[in-house]
Amino acid sequence: MSNVLRLAIVDPNDSTRELLKRQLLGMEMVWLEAECSRYDFFADVVQQTSPDIGVVEIDGDSDKALDLVENLTLTSPDCAILVVSSSTDGNLILRALRAGAKEFLSQPIKIEDLVTALGRISDRRSGNDTKKKRSTEVFAFIGASGGVGTTTTAVNVGCNWAGDESRNVALLDLDFCLGDADVLLDSIPEYTLLDVAQNVTRLDISLLKRSMTRHASGLYLLPRPPQLEDIDRIVEEDMRRVIGLMKASFSQVVLDLSKGFTPIDMAAMELATKVVVMIQLDLACLRNVVRILASLDSISAIRDKIHVVVNHAGRDGNQISTKKIEETLGREIYWEIPHNQRVAQESREQGIPFCESAPKANLTSSLQEFSDKLLGVIPEAEASGSSGLGWFKNLLPSGKSGS
Repeated sequence: MSNVLRLAIVDPNDSTRELLKRQLLGMEMVWLEAECSRYDFFADVVQQTSPDIGVVEIDGDSDKALDLVENLTLTSPDCAILVVSSSTDGNLILRALRAGAKEFLSQPIKIEDLVTALGRISDRRSGNDTKKKRSTEVFAFIGASGGVGTTTTAVNVGCNWAGDESRNVALLDLDFCLGDADVLLDSIPEYTLLDVAQNVTRLDISLLKRSMTRHASGLYLLPRPPQLEDIDRIVEEDMRRVIGLMKASFSQVVLDLSKGFTPIDMAAMELATKVVVMIQLDLACLRNVVRILASLDSISAIRDKIHVVVNHAGRDGNQISTKKIEETLGREIYWEIPHNQRVAQESREQGIPFCESAPKANLTSSLQEFSDKLLGVIPEAEASGSSGLGWFKNLLPSGKSGS
C-alpha cells in the first residue's frame, strides 16, 4: 500500500532503544509500528504486527539475539532484519549475516548510514515483490481565495476514490479555524486531528483508524479541532508525524488546507505527491494565484507538484477566460470543473457527495474524470481535452468556453 517502511525494534537497553526511536521518528520514510525490550517476546510481536523491517540490537545477549534473527528469518520471511551492535568484530558481523540479517549497523548509528540501509532494504523489497502496490499518494488541496470550492472538491474526490474497494482513502481537514469537511459528509466525529496529533507517537495503524470517522462512501475523515483555542496546540512536527502515519496506513491521503499558507500548510504541500491550487475565473482570484505561484515556485519541494484547477467554469459573470489565465500564469490549466449551483447546494445541504446526490450530473461526471486523472487512471492524452471540460465546452454558447 505504501512506500513508508513499517518497523518493529527490540533492544533490552532502554537508553539505546530510546535513542534509536528518536532517530526513526524524525524520518518520513519509516513508521515505528512496535517496540520490545525482551528478545523472548519479539517473535510474537513480529507475528502480530507484520512489520516490513525488524531492528534487532544484539548487545544485550548476542547469542540469544542471533538465534532470534535466525528464527525470524524462517518464521517471518517478509520481515527484513536489520542488526545493530556496538561491536565491530568481523566474526560477529559474519554470524549476523549468516543468521539472515539483511543489514548490519554499528552503534552509535549515524543517520546517513541508517537512511542508506533502509533505502537498500526498500529497493530490495520493491524489486522482489511483483505484487507490491503503488506507493501512497498524498494530495494537498488549497484555494487561491475563499469560496472557490476547495473543500467541496477535496471531499468529493476523496469519496470518488473511496468508492473503489481496492483503495483505502483518508481525508484530513487542516483548516483549523473554519474547516467544514465534517459538515459536507454529515458526520459527527468522536475524535479530531487534535486527539491524533497529541498521541501520534503512541498510535499504531489500527488505533488510528478507530480514531477516524468512516463515511458511508468508505472515506475515513479526521476533522479539524473542535475549538479555536485548540489551534495552537497542534504544531508542525506533530502534523508531519500524523501525515507519515497516514502514508503508512492508506493508499490515498487527501489534505484540505487552509487559506492561510501557515507552516502546517507549507509542510503538507512539501509532503504531498500533488498540490491542487483551486481558482475561479475572476480578477481577484487571478491576482491571488499569481502571488501564490510566485511564492510556491521558489520552493523546490513544491513547485513541480502544482496543478491549477478552475472551478465554476461556464458560470455567467465570469470575468476572464481560461486562455487569459494560462497566458498570465505561463502554464496550462490542469482541469476545469463546470458550474452547477443546484447540485452543489443540494449536496451541501444534505451532507452527501455528488456521486450519491446527483450521479448523472455534469458536475459529478467531471469530478469523477478529474479524480481518475489525478491517479493516472486516465492517461493525460486521453483526458477530456487539455482543460478537462471536454464535451461540456460544446454545450456553452460561442465565445463562453472559458469566460
